[in-house]
Formats: sequence, C-alpha cells, structure tokens
Amino acid sequence: MIQDNINEQKQGKMNSLKRFLINLFDIRGDMMSYEDIDAMMEENTDIHGSNMWILMMAIMIASIGLNVNSTAVIIGAMLISPLMSGILTMGYSLAVRDLKLMRRALLSFGVQMVISLITSSIYFSISPLGEPTAEMVARTSPTIWDVLIALFGGIAGIIGNTRQKKSNVIPGVAIATALMPPLCTAGYGIATMQAKFLLGAFYLFFINTLFIALSAALVTVLLGVPAHQSMDERRQKRINRIVAVITVVTVIPSLLIGAYTVYSSYIENQISDYLKEEFVFSDTQLVQSSYDQSAKMISVSLVGTPIDQETISFLEREMEKYDLEEYTLHVTQNTVSSASESENTDKVTIAVQEKAIAKLQEELEAKREQLAEMESKATAKLDLEQMSNKAESIFSSLSDCKCGIIADETGEYIILVADAEKDLTDSEISVIENWLKEESKVEQARLFIEQK
Repeated sequence: MIQDNINEQKQGKMNSLKRFLINLFDIRGDMMSYEDIDAMMEENTDIHGSNMWILMMAIMIASIGLNVNSTAVIIGAMLISPLMSGILTMGYSLAVRDLKLMRRALLSFGVQMVISLITSSIYFSISPLGEPTAEMVARTSPTIWDVLIALFGGIAGIIGNTRQKKSNVIPGVAIATALMPPLCTAGYGIATMQAKFLLGAFYLFFINTLFIALSAALVTVLLGVPAHQSMDERRQKRINRIVAVITVVTVIPSLLIGAYTVYSSYIENQISDYLKEEFVFSDTQLVQSSYDQSAKMISVSLVGTPIDQETISFLEREMEKYDLEEYTLHVTQNTVSSASESENTDKVTIAVQEKAIAKLQEELEAKREQLAEMESKATAKLDLEQMSNKAESIFSSLSDCKCGIIADETGEYIILVADAEKDLTDSEISVIENWLKEESKVEQARLFIEQK
C-alpha cells in the first residue's frame, strides 16, 4: 500500500513536469487565429505607393551606409525595409498549398527586388565614392553560417509574426539576416560592372530569401495551419522535389566557401605559430613576413647576421610540424655593407623598432577611440552641472563645486573639485566619496578639495 502511494506520487510529479515542459515550449499557445494569419499574409502581398517609397528610402540609406562603411547606418536601413514580410508570405503559401497566394507573393517580392536593384544602381552610378568598402566585400562570400542565420532567423520571424501580441522579433530578424546590404551591394556590382560584387552579393541575398521562406513553411506546418486547397500526391511530390533540388544547389557553394574559410583561418594560425616559434635567432631578426595561399608560399625578410643554407633547410623541414608541407619558404636576407659590427647592430635595432612602433601606434589609436567612446557615454548619462549644485546644497562646507567624468583603461571615474571652508576629517571625505559614487552610479570616485 505504501509502495503504491509512493509510485502514485512519483507519477504525479512526472506528469506535472511533463505538463510544465509542454506549456513552456508550446508554439501554439499565444498564436493568432488561422483566419487572422491568412488575412495578414494576404495583406503582405499588397504593395502600394507608401511601401515603395519606404523601400526606396531604405535602399538609399543602406547604399550610403555601405558606401561610407557605416555599420550603424546599414542597421537603420534594415529596420526600415519592408522586404521581410513578403518572404514570410512565400514560405507560408508553400506550406498551405496556396499557389495563387504564392504567385502574388512572388510577383510583389520580384517588383520590390527590381526596384531595389535599380535604386541602388542609380545611387552608386552617381556617387563620388567609387571604391568598395569592407562592408561591401563582406557581402560577397556567403558561407554555411549565413544559411544557418537565415534558417534560424526565419523560424524566429514567422513565430513572432503569428503571435497575438507583436514584439520586436521582425526588426531583429531583419538585422540578423541582412536582406538590404547584399541587395545594395549587387546594385553596386551593376553600377560598376563588377561581376564579383553582383554575383556574390546576390547569392547571399538569395540564400537569405530561400531559407527564411523555407523556415517559415516549416513553422507553418508545425502550427497546424490548414491547407487552402487539396493537391494530388503526384503534384505535391513534384513540388517537394523542386524545392529540395533548389535547396541543395543553393547550399553546396556556401558549404565549399565555408570550408575554405575554416581552412584559411587554420592555415593562417599555423603560419603565425611557425614564424613565432621557429624564426628565433640571436643576431638575426624577422622584420617582415607574408604568405600567399594560392601560390603556397611563405615569404620572410630577415635583418642581421645571415643564416646559412643548412638553417634554411632545417626551417623548411620544420614546416611539416605545422601542416605546411605543401608550402615553400622564400627567405630574403638584408645585410649591411658596412664592416662595422656596431653599425650592423644599429640597423637591425632600427628595423625592429620601426616594426614595433607601427604596432604600438595602431594599439594607441585603438585605445584613444575606446577612451573617447567611454567619455562620451559617461558624459551623456549624467547631468554634471545638476550634480555639482546638489553637492553644494548637501555639503554646506563645500563651495564652487565642479563634477566631471574621466576614463582610462581601468574604467570610469567621477571627480569632484571644490573649495572647503574648513579642514575636512577623513570621515567627512569618505561620506562625500560614497555620496558621489551613489549619485553618479560610477564605481570609482576622486576628490580634489582645496581646504582653507
């Protein structure tokens, strides 16, 4: 009897846990009605004047962002773009077997795509900035990771779009899947007659479009949305085969590009380790290095006492340890014509120092930008004048208070500069410091009080 009660309690707990997990991951819990979803998808195919103007402005903004290499501007354009809804409708119509809705969605999306390409092509044709930027180049070599981003983004997009209570999912998906930038980059390829940008960027755009639509179709099936019309098994199989073939053909190049990207990164790390660990000599310095993956060659430039051929042969044999056996080593040795050993040493030192200085200058510039950003953020958060006045009203012994923000590598500091009518005790100074930290929400405080 006791054992039966224990078993019943265990079964009850298991059922409770099961219900909790089902409710936790229930994809249908807060979804719209099927009728509302149908109406929304129908509405997505309706393109009109305002949509076209919004689309063209978004394309212009994205093109400018790409042209000036501004990530923030590009993100803004992606938030404005109305392209996402049409893609979700294409996937939805595929799942509910509504070929009429599919044709309308394809037509609307095709019109939007053509207008986008024309708009971006016009912009880049008249823009005085003709050189491709890093943001453009980044859109020309899509990989399998772009496929996964589009797939997961599409799932999030259709789930968020079918909820009764709307959220910020669609804007987030628009940013993550990046429909606008590759389309604008393709426009740049048309304007400048560069096939690399046109084909590479349009391939990325096609990947995003296809896998957002496929993920939307998958979620629509999981939501149990009823089909709009019946379809014979033969026709359904033919459509499934067409979709499968398009998907496989689309994915294969991204897999190859992704594999090459991983391999290139691995080789780059191996070459770096090889140069760091093997090119260590007492009287000779490695001052410059480069590599060419297509030619399978590593080039190094040495300054100082020349190394002999036996050492070079040893370095070539050591390449096998780093999986670089297919590479050849090209060594350039720079010697100094002067017979003076001290002059030779000076030349080596100067070459090494020039390389080190260039690296330090890059690091210093990065630190300056970081500090400037920290200072601007800190100043934006606080009303320093109000804080200064408040300090004078709270601490009657202080006058002429001035608050400010400084920042360095260790973080932000809130500072207080003031005059004191009397000598302050350690306890009073501690109270002022604690108030300053609490008021500013800055962890570190510094006081500069001139005591009379």
